[in-house]
Amino acid sequence: NRKSIDQAESCLTPVTASPIWNLNLSEPGREREPILRDRDQDRWDGNEDGCGYTIQKTPIILSKPANERAKSAPAPATIEKPIVLMKAREDSKPASTAEGTALPPTAAMAKVEKEGQRPTQPVYQIQNRGMGSAASSAGNVDPVVGQAKLMPPQKMKHCIKLVDEYMNWCDSAIEYLLDQTDVLVVGVLGLQGTGKSTIMSLLSANSPEDDQRSFVFRMQSQEVRERAGNQTSGIDFFISQERIIFLDTQPILSPAILDHLINNDRKLPPEYNLPHTYVEMQSLQIAAFLFTVCHVVIFVQDWFTDFNLYRFLQTAEMLKPSTPSPSHESSSSSGSDEAMEYYPHMVFLQNKAKREDFCPLNLKQMHTVIDKLMMHSRLRYKGTLSMLDCNIFPGLPYDFLESEVNLFLIPTMDTDTDETMSRAGSGGTPLFSLLPGYKGHPSFHAMISRLRSQITSMSRPQLSHTILTEKNWFHYAARIWDGVKKSSALSEYSRLLG
Repeated sequence: NRKSIDQAESCLTPVTASPIWNLNLSEPGREREPILRDRDQDRWDGNEDGCGYTIQKTPIILSKPANERAKSAPAPATIEKPIVLMKAREDSKPASTAEGTALPPTAAMAKVEKEGQRPTQPVYQIQNRGMGSAASSAGNVDPVVGQAKLMPPQKMKHCIKLVDEYMNWCDSAIEYLLDQTDVLVVGVLGLQGTGKSTIMSLLSANSPEDDQRSFVFRMQSQEVRERAGNQTSGIDFFISQERIIFLDTQPILSPAILDHLINNDRKLPPEYNLPHTYVEMQSLQIAAFLFTVCHVVIFVQDWFTDFNLYRFLQTAEMLKPSTPSPSHESSSSSGSDEAMEYYPHMVFLQNKAKREDFCPLNLKQMHTVIDKLMMHSRLRYKGTLSMLDCNIFPGLPYDFLESEVNLFLIPTMDTDTDETMSRAGSGGTPLFSLLPGYKGHPSFHAMISRLRSQITSMSRPQLSHTILTEKNWFHYAARIWDGVKKSSALSEYSRLLG
C-alpha cells in the first residue's frame, strides 16, 4: 500500500512548461530554451524545485479604438469580380511554351490579363430575332454597351424638334430610340388652329383632365391666338413608353407663316421667287415626308369640308418620293415598282364636331363625300378605322354605310359651363340637376379613348423593303427628308407655280 501511495504522489507533481507562444513548431527549441526561460521568468509563479502548481497570468492586449484603427489600417486590396469565359473545345487546350512545356495556370492567366482582351466584369446581352450580333466572333462586347442594353428606355417629358423652323434636320431625337422593330409612327396634318397639337398630346401621353400647360405638344397660347399666329413650327417629335412615335407638324398653307415671312423681311431660298410659293412648297414637303415615313397620317379639320385640302393631299401624294429599292443594281418593270410602293393609312379626323354631325344621315353623307373625293387616291383611306365598331351608334347596323372611310368625329372638349347650359331649361335653371345633360354623342374623354385604341391597333406595314428598327427609321427618315428637299419633281412643281 505504501508503494502505491508514493506512485500516486509522484503523478500529482506539476511539470513546468513554457508558454505556447514561445514554442518553435518548425525547429527544435533547444537553442532558444535558456533565453526564453530567463526572459520570461517574471511571468511564471511557483516553486523552483518544481513542487506546486504553475499559474499563468492573463495576457493584456493593447489595441486602438475601432475608428482610429480604420483610419490607420491600409486599404484592403480590391477583389476583382468573377469573369465567366466560354471557350470552344479546340481552344480549351492549355497553351504551351516554345520548349513544349505547358504554362502554369497562374502564368497563363497573367498573360491574358496583360493583353487586355478580356472584360473586367461579366457582360450580358439581349438580341432580337433577325438582328445581327452586336459583336464579332473575334472580339468582345464593351461592358458599358452591354449594360446599356439592359437599362429601361429614357422617358420623354416633352417634344423635341425633328425639323426646325428653317426646314433643317435635327439629330437630338436619336438619343431616345432603341434597337427594336416594334414601332408605330403617327403623323398629323391640318390647317391652322384645328387642334393638331391637342389631339397628338391626348393620343400620346396626356389625358383631358391634365393641365394643358403640361401637354407634351405645346398648345396655342392665348397671346398667340389673339394675334392669329401659329404655335408649332417645323416638325416636333415625341415617342411614348409604348414605343409609338408621334410627329406634330406646322399648319399647312398657313397665313401666319406667310405674314411672318413678309413682315420680317426673311430672305427666301434662291429657288423661290414669291413668299406664298415658298409657304405652299413647305407644306407639300412636310406632307410628302409624312406619306413616306409614317404608318398613320391623321388629317385634322374643324369643319366639313374644304375641297382645296383634298386637292392638296392628292398633290402631295403625286410628289411623294418613291420607296427606295432594296438594291441599286436590280432593275425591274414599272408594274413591280408600283406594287412595292408604300402608302400610309389616312385617317380623317373631324375635330370640334357639333351635335348634328353625329346624326346618322349627316354621317352617311360625310362618308360618301370623302369617298368620292379620294376615289383615285392610293392612300389607305378606308377599311382600317370604323366608328361603328366603337359602339358609338348602337342602333345602326354594320351595313348602314355603303362605303365607310377612315372618318372619326371628336366633339368639343367638355367644360363646366357647357355642362350647366345643357342641363338648364328655358328659364336658365337646371331641370334635372342629378342627371347628365343630353349631348347627342359620348363624352370627349370617351371619344378620345376610342380613337386612341383604333389608332394604336392599326397594322404596321414595312416602310421600306427591309425591317427597320427605331434607330434605322431615324436614319431612313433623315435620308427621305434630304431627298424631299432636293426632289426634282418638287422643284419643277414650284417653277410651274411661278
